[in-house]
Amino acid sequence: MMLAKPIHPVQISTASRGAVAPANALQRRRPWPTRKELFPYALLVPSLLLICLVIAYPLLSAIGYSLSGGSLLKPGGFVGLKNFIDLFAAKDFYNSIEFSLVFAIGNVLGCYAIGLCLALIMNLDFPGRGACRVAFLLPWIVPGIVSIVCWRWMLADEHALVNQFLSLLGMDPIYFLSDERSAVFAVTMVKIWRSFPFMLLSLLAALQSIDRSLYEAAELDGASRWQGFRYVTMPQIKNLSVVLCMMMTIWSINDFETPFLLTQGGPAKATESMILLAYRYTFVRNNMGLGSAVSLVTRTYANQNK
Repeated sequence: MMLAKPIHPVQISTASRGAVAPANALQRRRPWPTRKELFPYALLVPSLLLICLVIAYPLLSAIGYSLSGGSLLKPGGFVGLKNFIDLFAAKDFYNSIEFSLVFAIGNVLGCYAIGLCLALIMNLDFPGRGACRVAFLLPWIVPGIVSIVCWRWMLADEHALVNQFLSLLGMDPIYFLSDERSAVFAVTMVKIWRSFPFMLLSLLAALQSIDRSLYEAAELDGASRWQGFRYVTMPQIKNLSVVLCMMMTIWSINDFETPFLLTQGGPAKATESMILLAYRYTFVRNNMGLGSAVSLVTRTYANQNK
């Protein structure tokens, strides 16, 4: 039987010094980072300054205005939370929240339903598919003020184009912009018409990225078209759908031009969103503090809906 070779004490001390050497090297590291290590952070400085200029400064300014009185031309002193107390006591504020919620939900559901149906059709191979895609993108390409003014001309009164078409069918005219419920419906429909092409384009790109082998495997397993849509298509576009709905909700809450150009918030403030309320308080009533308070609440409301 062979005996193990004994380790000399000098070898043990040498091995222990080798293990301690890296720790000593870390302790002797320079306290300040090198220029090469700081270079990536230096590249972020312009972006951080731009973010502070575009986001941080307006936000801090709005907070300061909301805690003070006065107007744009004559700033007032510090009033604390008085503007928020007056805002939560105003009936117009809750009416604007109700309309903003209905407007956002209606727009998101309408855009997603129309966009998904058209995306499924555009994903098929048929003659004239390219021309149809271009035609469906027109509502998104046309400037907002042009499309909204055209819709106002078609819905304005009983002699408008839509009511003339209804009269040919023997139906009574519908006062889309004079009745409260009809005005809410009209503003929401116009917003859906302007926004669904973005949903269509995004969902179509997601559908085209799905691996065709998944559908082939589902067909081999005996799945119907509905089952393939339910168990293959929807899981593949679920994450994108959540992001799109979040973006559309924020865009709907922040939309100013659609209700303003179509109804100016009427009739009887039925289509006055939170953004329109902030505009009216700030520029019509000349109350900068109350308008800033509405803006901050709108921002919080939009973040909660995400």
